[in-house]
Amino acid sequence: MNPLLLNAAIALALTACTGAAIAQDRGLPDIGSSAGNLLSPAKQAEYGAMVLAQLRHEGYVLDDPLLDGWLDGVGQRLASASGRSQQPFTFFLLRERQINAFATLGGYVAVNSGLVLAASREDEVAGVLAHEISHVTQQHVLRGAEKAQRDSLPILLGMLGAIIAAQHAGGTSSGDASSAAVMTGLGLLQQRQIDYTRDNESEADRIGIRLMAHAGYDPEAMADFFQTLQSTVRMNQGDERSAVPGYLQTHPLTLARISEARERAARLEPALGSTAAITPSSNPLLPPGLQIATSVHSRQGQGDSGDFSWARERLRVFSASTPAQAIREYQQMRAKQPLDAAGRYGLALAHQQAGQNAEALQELAPLAQAHPDNLWVQIATGEAEAHTGRVAEADRRFETLLTRMPTHRALALAYARLLGERDTRDAGTRAVAVLRPLLGNASNDLPFQQAYARACEIAGDSVRAGEAWAESAYLSGRPEQALVQLNNLKRREDLDYYARARVDARIAAITPTVLELRRQGVHDEEANGRLSLGLHDER
Repeated sequence: MNPLLLNAAIALALTACTGAAIAQDRGLPDIGSSAGNLLSPAKQAEYGAMVLAQLRHEGYVLDDPLLDGWLDGVGQRLASASGRSQQPFTFFLLRERQINAFATLGGYVAVNSGLVLAASREDEVAGVLAHEISHVTQQHVLRGAEKAQRDSLPILLGMLGAIIAAQHAGGTSSGDASSAAVMTGLGLLQQRQIDYTRDNESEADRIGIRLMAHAGYDPEAMADFFQTLQSTVRMNQGDERSAVPGYLQTHPLTLARISEARERAARLEPALGSTAAITPSSNPLLPPGLQIATSVHSRQGQGDSGDFSWARERLRVFSASTPAQAIREYQQMRAKQPLDAAGRYGLALAHQQAGQNAEALQELAPLAQAHPDNLWVQIATGEAEAHTGRVAEADRRFETLLTRMPTHRALALAYARLLGERDTRDAGTRAVAVLRPLLGNASNDLPFQQAYARACEIAGDSVRAGEAWAESAYLSGRPEQALVQLNNLKRREDLDYYARARVDARIAAITPTVLELRRQGVHDEEANGRLSLGLHDER
């Protein structure tokens, strides 16, 4: 494929899928929106899920249960305040350290690692999420996508075809070139998919600030973070590529916009202050001496869940280019001033990632004593204990925690992964039991499917393992590989009625996507030749 045509295809497809905004004709009154008429909620959700799957396939998504839980907690708290309960949201992290975030169809919202690292408190991250949520709830993304569809531009499968073709163009020898093509497409996705009008941006700011206030976050934090981005621009004036953070390229920012955000927040604060102060009641209808809570605004850390500092340091480690680079970052930080508890936790994680588990445990042991209820620290300590041969201590730690929180996703997945490393039937059986309480909500959970597949595999349940490995492939952007695995599983003579019904249902669900990809000439090279769907090449 010609690289220029390939890049153009990626640009058009990604822009169409995520909805490049179209400036509205101001010459006519807005007497109704067609948003939602062409793309049903189910189709929007399908598009968003496939964007996430392909980003995973290219290695951009940072799947970590603890970080996912934190980001989802912040995002869902804001989404609940939107009053749009019918609109689902999925929040996920990208490894990139550039400051950026974007929303796409179906309520899928991505946040770059660099954005969290640039924030000084959780309220600032909440400000960005509130803005992106507002772009979805106000149908800015959807309107652009439907306009693109009416113009006959490719949407879902055109995007998938372009990305996969870029990945495999010219075989394995062209890895660098195809990666560059994919990065070009993703850059255009982030730069053009939220090329909203000034009115769109103003509306997202206004609605987002109200969401923050109603969710208990500091409404001034949005303007604070915009100010941080402006400072980043000033510090990078000599480097044209890094002078403007990606978030500012997709969300143009002016001093007037910052001022407007501050003014809106200031107008909300007297009515929506969130810190309660106890004062005597002056209401003659209430009993004398009764004290009631009144609202008093308090800014710093107003809505912080308490997990931001731990999440930021975990993200610092996992987004670093190498574990050694992460260790060097913490050494440089320590040279300037002593590390706080979260910083020591991050350094311990960096040692863990580098395979230096004894050093990690040396940092974690005193933290675990000082923070007995902190899951971030307790999980890391248990992992370090297991990897330094103190298996019994690790098991006691995890079993005690699970007694208190048997359905905590990050805790269960961490313990199941450790058990999976032991490669024994007993460990596998215990891992399956640990994961079983999460099964009901695991259909779109890639880390769960991977851990469950491994647990079932070593526990001796090869059928369940095969189903979970197929789901893992599908969620990782490999639908053809998933179909190969399911068809192989279906040939087994030991499948009972219920297992065969589950496999048949998944084959029926996945086949249309694979058929359409093949019609477009897109093949998964690793699955090629192993899957026959009765198709003839269209010439």
